[in-house]
Amino acid sequence: MNNKEKEQLRIAKAKVRRIKIFYIHLAGYIIGIGLILYNLYIVAGPYKNNIISLNLSIIVAWTIFIVIHGLNVFKDKRMFNKRWEEKKIEQFLEKKEEDTTFWE
Repeated sequence: MNNKEKEQLRIAKAKVRRIKIFYIHLAGYIIGIGLILYNLYIVAGPYKNNIISLNLSIIVAWTIFIVIHGLNVFKDKRMFNKRWEEKKIEQFLEKKEEDTTFWE
């Protein structure tokens, strides 16, 4: 292995690790939000309003954080990139007029 291949391997491992950490974070988020929502459902007592406001602020902050984390991890993976556009244009050029559907 030369230096270029080692560097590419290191970069690939780092990307996989970042994606893995994001999915672990996402799983924890789903579990945590589920527990917080359950807590909102069962909360009662004199401090009900304080607990509800704390839970809602945690939900909002954590949601913003997970969105930012996802954008950082998948910043190079756009859904409608240039290659996708070129493929779609080629598909439309190859299709006949009668084969097209109204949603394309």
